[in-house]
Amino acid sequence: MTDRGVDLAALPKEVRDQLAELDLELSEGDITQKGYEKKRTKLLAPYIIHTPAVEPPPKNDVLPPPTSSSSSHGPPPSSSRYRERRSRRTHRGGGTRDDRYRSDIHTEAVQAALAKHKEEKMALPMPTKRRSTYVQSPINTRTPPDSSSGSEDETSVRRQSSVVAPTHLVSPNLQSPESWINRTVQGSSTSSSASSTLSHGEAKPQPQSQAQPQPQYKPQYQPLYQPHYQHQPQPQHPPQHPPQHPPQHPPQHPPQHPPQHPPQHPPHTAAVTNMLAQSRIAPSENSHPPPDVTAVAPPAGGPRVDLTSNAVVRGMSRGQSRSSMMETADGVPVNSRVSTKIQQLLNTLKRPKRPPLSEFFTDDSEEIVEVPQPDPNTPKPEGRQIMPVKGEPLGVVSNWPPALQAALARWGSTQGKSPALTALDITGRPLYTLTYGKLWSRSVKLAYTLLNRLGTKNEQILKPGDRVALVFPNSDPGMFWVAFYGCLLAELIPVPIEVPLSRKDAGISQVGFLLGSCGVGLALTSEICLKGLPKTPTGEIMQYKGWPRLKWVVTDSKYLTKPSKDWQPHIPTANTDPAYIEYKANKEGTVVGVAVSKVAMLTHCQALTQACNYCEGETLVNVLDFKKDMGLWHGVLTGVMNRIHTISVPYAVMKACPLSWVQRVHIHKARIALVKCRDLHWAMMAHRDQRETSLASLRMLIVADGANPWSVSSCDAFLNVFQSHGLKPEVICPCATSPEAMTVALRRPGVPGTPLPARAILSMGGLSHGVIRVNTEDKNSALTVQDVGHVMPGALMCIVKPDGPPQLCKTDEIGEIIINSRAGGTMYYGLPGLTKNTFEVIPVNSNGVPIGEIPFVRSGLLGFVGPGSLIFVVGKIEGLLMVCGRRHNADDLVATALAVEPVKTVYRGRIAVFSVTVFYDERVVIVAEQRPDASEEDSFQWMSRVLQAIDSIHQVGLYCLALVPANTLPKTPLGGIHISDTKQFFLDGNLHPCNILMCPHTCVTNLPKPRQKQPVGVGPASVMVGNLVAGKRIAQAAGRDLGMIDDQDLVRKHQYLTEALQWRAQTDPDHVLYVLLNAKGVTVGTASCVQLHKRAEKIAAALTEKGSINTGENVVLLYPPGIDLIAAFYGCLYAGCVPVNVRPPHPQNLAATLPTVRMIIDVSKAACILTTQNLMRILRSKDAAASVNIKTWPIIIDTDDLPRRRPPQIYKPPTAEMIAYLDFSVSTTGMLTGVKISHAAVSALCRSVKLQCELYSSRQIAICLDPYCGLGFVLWCLASVYSGHQSILIPPFELEGCLSLWLSTLSQYRIRDTFCSYSVMELCTKGLGTQTELLKARGVNLSCVRSCVVIAEERPRLALTHSFSKLFKDVGLSSRAVSTAFGSRVNLAICLQGTTGPDPCTVYVDMKSLRHDRVRLVERGAPQSLPLMESGKILPGVRVIIVNPETRGPLGDSHLGEIWVNSPHTASGYYTIYGEESLQADHFNTKLSFGDPQTLWARTGYLGFVKRTELLDASGDRHDALFVVGSLDETLELRGLRYHPIDIETSVSRAHRSIAESAVFTWTNLLVVVSELCGSEQDALDLVPLITNVVLEEHHLIVGVVVIVDPGVIPINSRGEKQRMHLRDSFLADQLDPIYVAYNM
Repeated sequence: MTDRGVDLAALPKEVRDQLAELDLELSEGDITQKGYEKKRTKLLAPYIIHTPAVEPPPKNDVLPPPTSSSSSHGPPPSSSRYRERRSRRTHRGGGTRDDRYRSDIHTEAVQAALAKHKEEKMALPMPTKRRSTYVQSPINTRTPPDSSSGSEDETSVRRQSSVVAPTHLVSPNLQSPESWINRTVQGSSTSSSASSTLSHGEAKPQPQSQAQPQPQYKPQYQPLYQPHYQHQPQPQHPPQHPPQHPPQHPPQHPPQHPPQHPPQHPPHTAAVTNMLAQSRIAPSENSHPPPDVTAVAPPAGGPRVDLTSNAVVRGMSRGQSRSSMMETADGVPVNSRVSTKIQQLLNTLKRPKRPPLSEFFTDDSEEIVEVPQPDPNTPKPEGRQIMPVKGEPLGVVSNWPPALQAALARWGSTQGKSPALTALDITGRPLYTLTYGKLWSRSVKLAYTLLNRLGTKNEQILKPGDRVALVFPNSDPGMFWVAFYGCLLAELIPVPIEVPLSRKDAGISQVGFLLGSCGVGLALTSEICLKGLPKTPTGEIMQYKGWPRLKWVVTDSKYLTKPSKDWQPHIPTANTDPAYIEYKANKEGTVVGVAVSKVAMLTHCQALTQACNYCEGETLVNVLDFKKDMGLWHGVLTGVMNRIHTISVPYAVMKACPLSWVQRVHIHKARIALVKCRDLHWAMMAHRDQRETSLASLRMLIVADGANPWSVSSCDAFLNVFQSHGLKPEVICPCATSPEAMTVALRRPGVPGTPLPARAILSMGGLSHGVIRVNTEDKNSALTVQDVGHVMPGALMCIVKPDGPPQLCKTDEIGEIIINSRAGGTMYYGLPGLTKNTFEVIPVNSNGVPIGEIPFVRSGLLGFVGPGSLIFVVGKIEGLLMVCGRRHNADDLVATALAVEPVKTVYRGRIAVFSVTVFYDERVVIVAEQRPDASEEDSFQWMSRVLQAIDSIHQVGLYCLALVPANTLPKTPLGGIHISDTKQFFLDGNLHPCNILMCPHTCVTNLPKPRQKQPVGVGPASVMVGNLVAGKRIAQAAGRDLGMIDDQDLVRKHQYLTEALQWRAQTDPDHVLYVLLNAKGVTVGTASCVQLHKRAEKIAAALTEKGSINTGENVVLLYPPGIDLIAAFYGCLYAGCVPVNVRPPHPQNLAATLPTVRMIIDVSKAACILTTQNLMRILRSKDAAASVNIKTWPIIIDTDDLPRRRPPQIYKPPTAEMIAYLDFSVSTTGMLTGVKISHAAVSALCRSVKLQCELYSSRQIAICLDPYCGLGFVLWCLASVYSGHQSILIPPFELEGCLSLWLSTLSQYRIRDTFCSYSVMELCTKGLGTQTELLKARGVNLSCVRSCVVIAEERPRLALTHSFSKLFKDVGLSSRAVSTAFGSRVNLAICLQGTTGPDPCTVYVDMKSLRHDRVRLVERGAPQSLPLMESGKILPGVRVIIVNPETRGPLGDSHLGEIWVNSPHTASGYYTIYGEESLQADHFNTKLSFGDPQTLWARTGYLGFVKRTELLDASGDRHDALFVVGSLDETLELRGLRYHPIDIETSVSRAHRSIAESAVFTWTNLLVVVSELCGSEQDALDLVPLITNVVLEEHHLIVGVVVIVDPGVIPINSRGEKQRMHLRDSFLADQLDPIYVAYNM
């Protein structure tokens, strides 16, 4: 930055430092813009015109040394400072840091810690967000990436100035490495490629202040480190100097640290190699900027159905797979942005983790996780046991009243004209003054009215001792004082609460809990307040959630009755009855009432009078809430006891005019002021508007939250500014209080001129272990604490351990402060159990022996006793976060987050910190409100820097960091953040963040150790013997025998279906085999035996004539579900061809569905395609040409209008082992597999189904599933021809037009047996679940249905079948009707429930054991249990055995293994083009390694187990049930354990009401969860933490990436199975158009 020709780099070091100080003053608001310009000009003057004078910096300002970072050693430019100063003035606190936690020392420490991180900056992948989702940051806010590091101090906009590096060292064409690294963090994308052109760091370059040529390429991702060869001076140790002495005595000149050159290595190579070694990236990757790989944009729109073009055909080698993607060495598709992000994420995860705090614990499957063992190096307390600390004795003063009311009576009668209270209006001007006379007379009137005038003459509504709620706004102290003293005089117990503004107030129901526990039935309020309360339409006051019914009484003077002459309030001497109840919200958000007895109230006033040395007639300015705490104790109670004049400054005035309290002190010459740190901060920010204010009259400035460790900097800064206005250093009096113990300690006003008390500079590491260590090692992690003075008069104090029994601490140990005093709370009203633990604590020594009889009260403050019996407080119990056995304070974390220059990001410094318990430990969550104008990059960068700062300073990992829109967090009455409600919103998924960052990988260090699989050392035979010895039977099961072929039944003679059809056409020509329905339930087609035979003949003739097809050639059938398909199938058999049934392409989605069709046609080497006219047009259309080559289709024959021809003869295969048809299907893992089904297998399968379901000619069944593969095809096309029953065909797509079609058909035709798919069942459950009454009204009755079988190749979906049964129970569906079938590729039908045999049984297995490949049966409702339903009865002729897939030996009963099957209808093998059957032979013809080595088995590829049940089957034997757990192909191997995706998906779907469907897959060891969002898009980010939580809790896995997508994005095949591999491919090719992608660190 050049300034009128001055080369700043050439200026002397002192001048540069002074410029830096000036800039700092400006940013801190210590100097006006005008003054700044003036001083700056003056400083630079000698270097333009040669005049020697240089003005020294002003004496009374604290000048912290300039913070340093590895990239710059000079001030940022003035324009940015100016801009920031302006922004600060425009919204007060708009972006300024939260006043509670301002600390320049800490800011400096945080910046230094961040600077340390600079060398190893994490290139965190930024979440991908769809632009439409959040309108919060407009696209034009995408600023170009900074070239400076952006972490020096509080500035908001920075340019690289030539102060950073002398010009002769910067080579013009190289950017600094910082800019690279920064661009990685800032410039990453906030939009998915489908919806935004600005992708990944391609922000338009804008001219920068230094004329640096911008590089020509647009970088997408940077390697984490860029070696740089320019010589930049890099100091070995960045200077960090938090001042060790109190900042009242500023260092006149900051220490001089000229940046030194590092020792000269041979030309900088060592530094480079060093850097490369750290980054673990090969130099070749590193030396060039990465190429732009965003050029090829993949087509948008994910496939909905079976297959994308790059599926792997089983039997084809990977090289020939039709993959459209180029792949890099490790299999990452290059054209994908997502994979680059994930690579980035992996790089951050590979980085060595901070050594875990304790060794991993091992997870024994029987026990829940163990607690980590403590680290032997943790600091332990070494001091002696602490002695109780005694306050000075409480003096006896002759004129102290016997009760507080007596003091009011005295002043009311003797000093009636003396002012008691002045209230201010909203502008800060006095509104009214209440004198002691008026206060007394009004209070008496109110007391009389309450006791005598509320009910009818005879009944008294209130009796002495009743509790009464006081509901008054903060702007009306007068009414409150009258009500409070009126209650005391009437001997009622006032319970002051906040004014409820709406039903949705934060914590409103908890206030109801307080009123209920205190038994409050009546509320006092003012007329104005009553008018403002929310009302029902009838004008009554709204009943709030959880509140008791209240009677409201208005206390304005005009409604009060003057008491009769003889009535006097009864003022007894103070006793132990409760005087009033103060409310308090605890950590969980519960609101309890602390009861203060009359004697405690009086004693407390006396102790405060003695400690503060109150005198009669003094003036006190009170900025605090007068309803509770210090505002009540000093302002309302002690004030009246000493006839003090209180000036009450309400919160609303402070917001409008922050200086109002300072002005009041000046105008009234007040002696005491009661404030909080925020009031000091606000006044300091606004003090420039006032010149002539004097604070010389103050003798005490009581800082109510002085116990907060972060108050010290506000006090110092305020003193700094106002010392020139007469403020004396010794009048600042921090104090520590709590609702239970009341005032714990208070610094007494000092004698002028005496040195101020010393500060404690403590090590945060020590504090986290609960010990006091003076910070020596790392200046960054220090906490500077000021004392809160001495114990109160008449009190006794101890420090005890905060958890467990109240054992006395050692002198160097942090513990909870407990107090014994007559001036403290007495109980939690109405809650005796809680009271005992808090108000009746008897401390014990290290042997557990009580040290005395006297009970102490827990204060909830954590602290220690310093030298000279001074009390130091380091935090509150309710802000305590116990992570990995270490204590962290929420306030400290807030302070650190605020020190990471939140100016651009955080709205008004509003940050909440709390912990949630996930997986047996607390996890830290930070939620902040984001400024409306914050850009995505700024926010993300701020979040990643907060992570680093907290990790560096507190050595604790953050679990989650969320930014929510401004003003959306629940507020406390005075505008703070309601922490417990925020936490509840977070856990319920109602926070609606606009940015979120989860870092489970770094902070979850207590996962079980990954399982090491043991090599199988035990021989198979010994396993077998072991099983026999243990009395376990081998896990096998069989269906009944198929039986001999019976000669009586003619059809049995027909080995082939073609013969069966011909026989039926002759013997029973008009018997209708098939009825096809449309969406209206109308019959649109039928086929009798003879019609089907004749149509088949026509098609066979066409094949031989038109297609000149030879026998044995493959013919593709491309038909919608219907009778044409059946006819074409038999036509092929008649012609001697092999039919290949293929699902037709979807006309609306050809791009996704046609390639699959093409692929099957190519793979099956089909000689011809049979189809309809309509589909033939589609195959040859222009749209089709866009996705496949339409010129190379085989012959296409449309079968719609064929001439009536008969084939010369009907083909009969020479042997039953010949192939009847090919069954092609896409597995869920994306594998396209074709299996060969022989004629013998067809007959055996049809016979088996016939026996199981008792099918014969007079039966009718209804089929509603897709007829393209597996058992679905068999039932649709083959079974009726074999068994002669009538099939009513309902194409599933017709249900889209009429949901109730299937169910009303069942009812109308009185169907006993029906077959459907999961997708049909789900459609009915979701679509008709709420309309059962309507169905009933239409006369739908399902009581006729005896079996409803779901045809599937997966584990039964118990939840779906249960809910289907429950929902349609109302229309007569029997709870026993619904069951499932199971088939696989090697054997299309293994189980089918059928009509006889026992009902399917359900067992519960332990999920932890299942991951270890073990089955452990547990009771229903056991934690971590998984219900499994039997997959139907094993079909006749089928045998199954459970085998260990590795040893291939049989397993025992109830052991998990692969299901192997032996049956006459097993497929003959995979259909492969190159005849590579040898590769797959073991899937079909496998022998056991021992036991029964003769039988040939087929491997299903599914895991399951067999369990012998107590039920009996038809033959009277005990029934063996087969339970399918899941496909081996699909399982995820993570951490050495085996996971089934469905289990994780079930957990995820339960996590939030807005998750419609979810799917999981892994990618390079990362677990990716994709969830469909059915709610509004603002819920999208709520799902991220909930999904991460539930998977961690229930599966002990850390989710790597969470992708939130629109409903319907997860591809599902015709059987209703998720196509997880397609989803994975679409995700990696960036085709999902996600709403949000979160990369969990």
